[in-house]
Amino acid sequence: MFLFLSKLLPLLIYPVGLAIVLTIVTGVLILRKRSRLGLIPLALAFLILWVSSSEGFNRWIVTSLEWQNRPSVIPTADAIVVLGGATSSQMSPRPWVEVGDEGDRVLYAAKLYREQKAPRIVLTGGRIAWRDGGTAEAIDMATLLETMGVPRSALLFEEKALNTHENAVNVKPILEAQRVQKFLLVTSALHMPRSLMIFRKLGMDPIPAPTDFRMVEVGSSQDSVEAFLLSLLPDADQLRLTTRALKEYIGILVYRLQGWA
Repeated sequence: MFLFLSKLLPLLIYPVGLAIVLTIVTGVLILRKRSRLGLIPLALAFLILWVSSSEGFNRWIVTSLEWQNRPSVIPTADAIVVLGGATSSQMSPRPWVEVGDEGDRVLYAAKLYREQKAPRIVLTGGRIAWRDGGTAEAIDMATLLETMGVPRSALLFEEKALNTHENAVNVKPILEAQRVQKFLLVTSALHMPRSLMIFRKLGMDPIPAPTDFRMVEVGSSQDSVEAFLLSLLPDADQLRLTTRALKEYIGILVYRLQGWA
């Protein structure tokens, strides 16, 4: 039930869901002949959608998470832990395992392995049957890694976790059994702050190796009048990124209330 509610309730807080709720409130007030009061939630819905889909706000909220762990020199370690959330299973009509934006996690793990940063890769992630279907994410990631030249003998699997907390809980005994002291934690930069909190809460000390950065340092061309005017206009891609960042902040709050971070 917690897993289901954790997916359902935030939808009412994210910009699109909250705007819809406010629009419904507006309709109710208008039907009850309180037209002036109805303008308040309608104006709030407009502002929420406009601000959250603007480039300026989006850049601020995303970098507030992503740039907490900007990469430096990555040291060698005993293992690389890769968090799930990056793949879609091979299901008709897909010809093969597919990746989303978070697929950079798998690519970066392969790069670190080939640079001999660690001799083993721990893949963690199951699959929510009622939502995604398909094989466990750990298995899907292994399929991709083997194609990139990582031998099966270098891979360790955790195939049950359905959220970040379970990733950490289930990986801990694997690391202990393998006597891993130092490990690199690979996940999206946006997801890294929450992930570090959870692993550290469980007594582990991961070395952050973030990837999948959505925001980069911009050049002087971004200071032009044209760029500024465009940044004020609503954009669906910016709205999507703002929602992802809000998901992380809500996740941090909920996980702290649960005592997981």
